[in-house]
Amino acid sequence: MKKILILGAGKIGRMAAVMLKESGEYAVTLADSNGVMLEFCAKDDAATLIKVDVTDEAALTEVATGHDAILSTCPFYLNVAIARVAREVGASYFDVTEDVETTRAIREISKGAEGAFVPQCGLAPGFISIAAHDLFKRFDTVKKLRLRVGALPQNPTNRLKYNLTWSTDGLINEYLNPCEAILNGKRVEVLPLEGYERFTIDGTEYEAFNTSGGVGALCDMLEGKVDNLDYKTVRYPGHQEILKILIEDLRLGERPDMMKEIFENALPITQQDVIVIFADAVGTRNGELCEENFIRKVHGTEIGGKNWSAIQITTSAGLCAVMDMVLTGKLPGTGYVRQEEIKLDDLLANRFGRYYGSN
Repeated sequence: MKKILILGAGKIGRMAAVMLKESGEYAVTLADSNGVMLEFCAKDDAATLIKVDVTDEAALTEVATGHDAILSTCPFYLNVAIARVAREVGASYFDVTEDVETTRAIREISKGAEGAFVPQCGLAPGFISIAAHDLFKRFDTVKKLRLRVGALPQNPTNRLKYNLTWSTDGLINEYLNPCEAILNGKRVEVLPLEGYERFTIDGTEYEAFNTSGGVGALCDMLEGKVDNLDYKTVRYPGHQEILKILIEDLRLGERPDMMKEIFENALPITQQDVIVIFADAVGTRNGELCEENFIRKVHGTEIGGKNWSAIQITTSAGLCAVMDMVLTGKLPGTGYVRQEEIKLDDLLANRFGRYYGSN
C-alpha cells in the first residue's frame, strides 16, 4: 500500500484524504500546523493526523521521509519549500497552485529528481487544461482556444454574487497578478480583470474576465501552434465591476492582507456551490472551419457518508487522479510532468477523475 502525505488540513486536503481512504489502496497521513483543523478532520477517520509546521523544513523532512507522494494543498507561497523537501526524501510531488512563479520554481527543483513533480493539477489550473488540450488535438489548425471556469454559489444573495468556496489567498492572487495568454500566435501577458465578456449556458447568464494562473502550462505547450488562447474566471454578472472598484479605485490591490480580511469577514462560506467548466475551440478540420466545446456543471455530492462541496470534489479529484495515474504507472514517475498532456478520456475513466463525469 502506497503511503501518501497530504499537507494542509483545509477544505481540499480533508476531501483528498477521504477520497484516498475510500479507494482502499492508500495509507494517508494528513499534516497541518493548526491543531483545531486536525481535530476537525479526526471526525472523518480518513488519515493519520500529525501536527507539523510546514515552514520548518527539518521537521517537515522528518515527517515526509518514507512517503511515496506528497500532496500540497497549502497556500501557494509555501509550495517551493515543500517541493524541496519532496525532492530530498525521494517522494513524488503534487499541488493545486495557481501561482505561475511558484510553478516555474518547482519545475527547476524537479530536474534530476527521483519522483515525479506535477504542480497545478486541481481544477483550474488542472482539469480545465486537460479538457482544452483534448479539444486542441481534434483539429488540424486551431484559431481560438478558450478556457472558462467558475466556482459559484448556487443561490447568490449579496451584490458580489459570490461566496468563499476555496483559498482566499489563491482567490486574491489570481485577481491581482498578470495573466498568460497567446495572441496572434505569440505568448503575451494580459491584465487581470480585463477581457470582459458575457455568455449563457442552460439559460443562466455569466460574465468572465482575465485571471492569473488558470491556463497552467498550455501557453508553454501551444505557443506557435494556436492563434489565440486565454483563460477567464466565470462569475455572475456584476462581480467584476465591484472588484474593479475595490482593487483599483479603493486601491485594495496594494493591500492584499486587508482585502483578505474584508473578504473573510464579509463573504460567508457555502457548501451549496456549483462548478461551471467551459472549454471551446475553433479551427479547421479537413479544410472546414469547425467549433467544438466541452461543458460541465458539477454539484456537491456525498462521499464517505458525508456531503462535500463541488469545489472540494473537483479540486481534490483532479489532484488525486493525477497522483493515482503517476503511482500506478500510467504517467511518468520521475521529473517534471505536465498534467495537460493527460488524455481526457483516461482521466475521466480514473477512479478519482470519474467525479468530473456528472453534468
